[in-house]
Amino acid sequence: MNTEKSRKQIKKMGSEESLHIFMVTFPGQGHVNPFLRLAKRLAYSGLLVTLSAPEYVGQSIRTANNNISDDDSPRPLGRGSIRFEFFDDGWSLDEPKRGDLDSYLGQLEVAGRENLVRMIREHEEKGRPVSCLISNPFIPWASDVAGSLGVPSAMLWVQSCASFSAYYHFYKNLVPFPSENGPEIDVQLPFMPLLKHDEIPSFLHPSTTYPFLKRAILDQYKYLSKLFCILMDTFEELEHENVEYMSKICRPIKTVGPLFKELENSSNETIRVDFLTADNSCGEFLDSKAQGTVVYISFGSVVYLSQEQVEEIAHGLLSSGVSFLWVLKPPSPESGRLPHVLPEGFLEKSGDRGKIVQWSPQEEVLAHRSTACFVTHCGWNSSTEALASGVPVVAFPRWGDQVTDAKFLVDVFKVGMRLCRGEAEGRIVPREEVERCLRAATGGGPEAAEMKENALKWKKAAAEAVAEGGTSYRNMQDFVDEIVRIRGLRE
Repeated sequence: MNTEKSRKQIKKMGSEESLHIFMVTFPGQGHVNPFLRLAKRLAYSGLLVTLSAPEYVGQSIRTANNNISDDDSPRPLGRGSIRFEFFDDGWSLDEPKRGDLDSYLGQLEVAGRENLVRMIREHEEKGRPVSCLISNPFIPWASDVAGSLGVPSAMLWVQSCASFSAYYHFYKNLVPFPSENGPEIDVQLPFMPLLKHDEIPSFLHPSTTYPFLKRAILDQYKYLSKLFCILMDTFEELEHENVEYMSKICRPIKTVGPLFKELENSSNETIRVDFLTADNSCGEFLDSKAQGTVVYISFGSVVYLSQEQVEEIAHGLLSSGVSFLWVLKPPSPESGRLPHVLPEGFLEKSGDRGKIVQWSPQEEVLAHRSTACFVTHCGWNSSTEALASGVPVVAFPRWGDQVTDAKFLVDVFKVGMRLCRGEAEGRIVPREEVERCLRAATGGGPEAAEMKENALKWKKAAAEAVAEGGTSYRNMQDFVDEIVRIRGLRE
């Protein structure tokens, strides 16, 4: 349905903000980011959106972003508004057990269920009842709470449709996966290339050291029947066959990404939810470099490399002679890890061709003309940002869906080259391989040229998907229309 029709339907409900979307997310940077992006899209459509997460990340967000607060007043955005609501997860902010994610997931569910009921009821009392709740894969119980209160719910899947399919087929036991008796078997999923044992989401492999994350994600599939649809931060043109197939055998899937792409009619006002303050001098550094000459290196908000691997990357950078912008974030306080130490003399030897920062404005970095390629852990946020920015990648996955994303980036989307196969490989990538890969990615040879050509093709497709009339644009409007329809039936 078109935008004008959606606006008229919303107005019939009483006001532009009579529809209230309540979004609750797991407190990870890679989860909060796409949730904020979706919240902004919905606000631009004329809806009131509440974005909720545990208070301990709320403190980090408020510290790193001056314009974020959790007072009760909605903040105007587009034709709608957005507000933040952080809740108590039942642990003190300095609780040492936060480093144990398995324990924390259980605690979050106990406290989250109680707080979610309270918050939804309070909104009802304040005259802004929740029209729809949107949850994410690490907090599947949220849709259960919504159902108990008679609130329609959807899920924002923050990984690829390929990963969603892998988890679904594992949960339903539809195809053989690696097991203790056959740890190295290949996996053939419908409408996907053959995945080697180290290319499936690693939590599904029997050797995973993160079995609690496997449980957390698979728990979502228990509650799929409670969802009226699944939103995905991908776009139709990128994963068409997978999306179409999974919509038929599972729940309706609406591709609404890449969410980080700003709409043409959106305001220039910046709202960020970074846990660390981005270094704004990155732009000045990139401005000083020639077009397509800088290697951008970042391994996301969670991956923390060993000291030995950091040293090998540093030496590889020096030997390659490339210009680089490298994000070396500090360890989280609860991790107990030591900060990385660069090799002696590294900064002096790299001189003005290199810059080290603790956190970067990644979207701006990838959009900059000087960025040549992206050395990435291949998290889905970073993967879609690279694709939609037309930037080739050097794949350095660690675990989870990262290894599956790397497979697609290199072999299916053909925008990158591998530097490693993941944590299960059990090795330190030596400096010689780092140097060789960086030279190949930036040297202007046929391989680099093909990657860049394909990257630009996906950039164009991503832009068309979110533009007015595009697949993701239409799906977002259809989602709003569906909420309006459900709201009308309930009244």
